[in-house]
Amino acid sequence: MASITLIVKTADFILSRPSLAKVVVPVAKTFCAYAGYREMGLKFDDLIAEESPVVQSALSRLPEDLSYSRVYRILTAHQLALTHLLLPANKAISADEDKHYLIPYILEAEKEAFERAELDNINV
Repeated sequence: MASITLIVKTADFILSRPSLAKVVVPVAKTFCAYAGYREMGLKFDDLIAEESPVVQSALSRLPEDLSYSRVYRILTAHQLALTHLLLPANKAISADEDKHYLIPYILEAEKEAFERAELDNINV
């Protein structure tokens, strides 16, 4: 898995080039619209795999209200998956509501992990 830092840098590069952004942004928006996670009540950051130590560290840094709402969204999505249903259109997550809440914490945790690895491998 690529680091979130690399993904964010790539996204910033794409957005800084108007001709490239004109092609990639509509494709990305269409992909998100057809992915279906918003109809299950999930945000993009809810889809990030929790298995890595960096993401575990980021999840432990989340404020209590964000953590609670994340767990609630995941449980709701599991229930919808079990019943083979989708949320009604008025309760589904809109594109405006789908903001990144976990990525800043992941970037911070990746930076600390990188610094820790550098300090652990110092040659004196």
